Amino acid sequence: MTSASPSLPQFCPAPDILDDLELLRVGAFAPQHDVRPDGALEVHVPAEIAATARAAGGVEIVDPEGVPLVRFEATGRDCECGGLVLASAPTWIGKPSPRTFERFYLAPGSVSAPDLVAVVVDRPLSTEDLLEIAATAGHRPLCFLVLAGPTLAAHATGVALIRSALAATARMGRGDVIAIPLDRRTSRAKREAVLAAYTSGEVINLPPRHTGEHRHGLVLFFTGLSGSGKSTVARSVRDAIVEDGARSVTLLDGDLVRRHLSAGLGFSAADRETNIRRIGWVGAEISRHGGVAICSPIAPFASTRDAVRDMVTEAGGDFLLIHISTPLAECERRDRKGLYAKARRGEIPEFTGISSPYEDPTDADLAIDTTGISVEAAVEQVLDLLRSRGHLTSEEVLEWAI
Repeated sequence: MTSASPSLPQFCPAPDILDDLELLRVGAFAPQHDVRPDGALEVHVPAEIAATARAAGGVEIVDPEGVPLVRFEATGRDCECGGLVLASAPTWIGKPSPRTFERFYLAPGSVSAPDLVAVVVDRPLSTEDLLEIAATAGHRPLCFLVLAGPTLAAHATGVALIRSALAATARMGRGDVIAIPLDRRTSRAKREAVLAAYTSGEVINLPPRHTGEHRHGLVLFFTGLSGSGKSTVARSVRDAIVEDGARSVTLLDGDLVRRHLSAGLGFSAADRETNIRRIGWVGAEISRHGGVAICSPIAPFASTRDAVRDMVTEAGGDFLLIHISTPLAECERRDRKGLYAKARRGEIPEFTGISSPYEDPTDADLAIDTTGISVEAAVEQVLDLLRSRGHLTSEEVLEWAI
């Protein structure tokens, strides 16, 4: 008598991954559209589920209400933390639970016209916006494409944007509304790939608007080897913004956090991951309430950085990853604390870069090698990123004082 094959373990990923899966299911993008830096949709399964998934041969992805959505075979890339990055083709088994304004979540091709003008809604629309849209579109048909993700988060910000688009169609007396499960803060490449699936005609992008927008929370997360310069750059970014702004700064530096929030933790792999997750949780809570946190732990593993990103996204905040990519040789040359020398002598076990690996980010919003450049130059690169993402105005730093 043969034994029954084990049932598949279930896993609910972060809201942005659930949205990615939904976009893939409805045909809004294909894996080659750079959903992830290596061109594939990656789903990170934590260690406590990965072991069961390997034994069972697969894993079932569910939404926050436990509704099964998709199955994956337990194949892919192993993580240092024991987790698994799924890489098999998905088998669709259901749709997510109904969302607010579910009737507006339509597949590509649901609204079409030869001369359709698409308006991308990534912030609330104003009367001035409507006047400019009317002048640009003329009498051509309109479709408002609302970037409504993360749609299954506890605090879904897209609901207000859908409501704004519906109000716009009422005031203008025309136009369709399509809600797209895509975060407005996603990468430009991913955004363009998804929008291309919904429209091939003229696209109107709303100009940035800073009034009130700067109250949205942000976690600026620095990662890099010991001695790379991440703490120095992080502190200097904090100082540059505070000197020009009126809002307070929350700086969650690795060493400072260990003395207070993570007192009692050691330096084992498990304790270091716990320390980073605590930093991430505090940063996410700060962002939930409209504040801004600067974090600068080593954070060597991609899975842990992804977990922090997920915490911030679920809290409704923005997450920007800054990789201070200074090479190991340069970090070791500096070695102000003598840590590398001790690690080489075997006095410090599991030291990142020597006896423990560092996974270079493939999803960083900015990478800075501090070799041969001034702190001021590195800080300016970070401030330029904040300006380009609408977190700072080009004239004033105080718009996103931290």
